[in-house]
Amino acid sequence: MFFQNLARGIDIGAHSYLLDLDGVRVVLDAGTHPKIDGLGTLPDFSRLDGIDLDAILVTHAHLDHMGALPVLCREHPEALVALTPETLALGAAMLHNSVNVMEAQRQELGVMAYPLYTHRELDGMEPMWLPRPFGRAFSIGDDRGETAEAVLFPAGHVLGAAGVRLRRNGKTIFYTGDVHFEEQSLVAAADFPDEPVDVLILESTRGDSARSPGYTREAETARLADGIRHALAGGGSVTIPVFALGKTQELLAMLLSMMRRGQLPPTPVQIGGLSTKMTAIHDEFASRSRRLLPGFRFLDDFPDLWSPRRRTREIEHAPGRIYALSSGMMTENTLSNGFARKVVGDPRNALFFIGYADPDSPAGRVLAAKPGDKVPFDARDPDSARTIRCEVDKFDFSGHAPREQLVEFAVKVRPSRIILVHGDEAARQWLKTAIESALPGCQVAIPEAGERIDF
Repeated sequence: MFFQNLARGIDIGAHSYLLDLDGVRVVLDAGTHPKIDGLGTLPDFSRLDGIDLDAILVTHAHLDHMGALPVLCREHPEALVALTPETLALGAAMLHNSVNVMEAQRQELGVMAYPLYTHRELDGMEPMWLPRPFGRAFSIGDDRGETAEAVLFPAGHVLGAAGVRLRRNGKTIFYTGDVHFEEQSLVAAADFPDEPVDVLILESTRGDSARSPGYTREAETARLADGIRHALAGGGSVTIPVFALGKTQELLAMLLSMMRRGQLPPTPVQIGGLSTKMTAIHDEFASRSRRLLPGFRFLDDFPDLWSPRRRTREIEHAPGRIYALSSGMMTENTLSNGFARKVVGDPRNALFFIGYADPDSPAGRVLAAKPGDKVPFDARDPDSARTIRCEVDKFDFSGHAPREQLVEFAVKVRPSRIILVHGDEAARQWLKTAIESALPGCQVAIPEAGERIDF
């Protein structure tokens, strides 16, 4: 049996891994890289040439895990595709939106390889993708009757996110995908089995970042509520850039709780763009998923929620409102990027971040700036620079498990081998050192691009 890393690098993006389980061949995830355009955004699927795949298992609907699925399905139509019902619904919408984005990038940036797939291709593929509920075993097999058992378990990262357990010939392999072991505002905590495994494929996202001493989600929520209340009381607005899938809905659940508890006065909240579509899908699963707030439909039941019914790149600013706009890193040509340019120059306003911001992104540049600095919102356009005069702050509401909890899970399942994925070099090195100390004798690997690891 072996694992092979199909990603082209060690950083976060284009996640995809091949498992050969004594001839039963499974690909875990098929993502694109958010910082690379064209064919380079894909995993290195050339390593699968000549291989008959038995299955592709997708852990959740973020594009760094699912964005290349249509390309892989085109190249390997023989493979069963399995994912949770929530990931199927969310992922289909994300992929169709990705086609729109790629078509625009072809026109605006000259990326001639785009789109990597079309709406018509997606429409033909989606009915072949098989939704699998949590906790129910299913078989993955080849044409010789050889099979492996697969089970999906709740991973707590976003709605429908799963970890994967595979069993074959007496060996158990567990892949965490992106995991959060604590309850969030909307998504319930991961619920992984704690029986021993032979091989653990473990995400490493937060390996190089420790939580603040004494951190609690409740205290961080109260700090966010205080910041919002202060800006609104001073006659300003609050802009919170959020990822369309996951962070938008988590923020809405937080704001709802704040208003119900009296931490915030009733306040108009505006969302838009892809966030509206993602929220509508969350509403479809309000009563048939592990989602918290069962039965609550944001677009119908959230008090004073504003959402444009038509796609727009322009939202008018008004004081006294909260704007939850995608994307979370204020990527160029997104609602949050254009809107933030309108608000950062007014000291009455606030710009708050509640998720990861790449240092090279517009959000990362704003967070690194001091008051009065001029920051470009598009590195290619000098006229996009704005002077930062509003309040800027960052809050820790990560959808990934803190590093200490990743080590605790590893100790609980006591694998003989751990393969660290989905994290930069420093994150993986910290986890490698910590796990080797906590589990003497366990072999911990950090796979290079294309590297094969036998087990």
